[in-house]
Amino acid sequence: MKNSRLYHQLLQWDTYFFNFLRISIFIVMAWIGGLKAFHYEADGIVPFVANSPLMSFFYKNADHKVIQEDKKRVAEYTLYKNPEGKVVQKNINWHQENGTYAFSYGLGTMIVVIGVMVLLGIWFPKIGTIGGALTFLMSLVTLSFLVTTPEVYVPNLGGDYATPQYGFPYLSGAGRLVLKDIIMMAGGLVLFSDSLKKLVRPLDQ
Repeated sequence: MKNSRLYHQLLQWDTYFFNFLRISIFIVMAWIGGLKAFHYEADGIVPFVANSPLMSFFYKNADHKVIQEDKKRVAEYTLYKNPEGKVVQKNINWHQENGTYAFSYGLGTMIVVIGVMVLLGIWFPKIGTIGGALTFLMSLVTLSFLVTTPEVYVPNLGGDYATPQYGFPYLSGAGRLVLKDIIMMAGGLVLFSDSLKKLVRPLDQ
């Protein structure tokens, strides 16, 4: 009897749990999307975009290669990355010419809009259904970076002796950040399903 009462109480909380998930995704989307308006965040996504066959065309210099002093051929963008917290004007100039910031502004706006749509799913299931689907698709694209972006894995930079762990499956900081999107992907799918049920139920009654 006691367990039955607890079970029914948990079922009543079910709506609150889904809404908490919506609020959580909104916070992440609004925060991360909003940061895309700032140069350091726009600089940070360059390796992902430049190496993505789905997005690289947004950059003017995505496919440019240069020869370093050590005679290694590398992607041009690797020479113009501002470390977080440091501002170098020549790097900023390169990113402006590359279209880095313009793309980041557009991407950030899209992310914030998707987050708002997910949040509105609390009151408007139709909008929530679209928001959940877009969250799933956006996360799917993000996870594709695990295949296309070299920087998501630990590089072999050498040192006092051979690097013991590098390449797949040794995720770098960027790679660990990308992998977490699988949780966002699942959350979008769950909210898509929940919003869709709310739309279908009135039709069944």
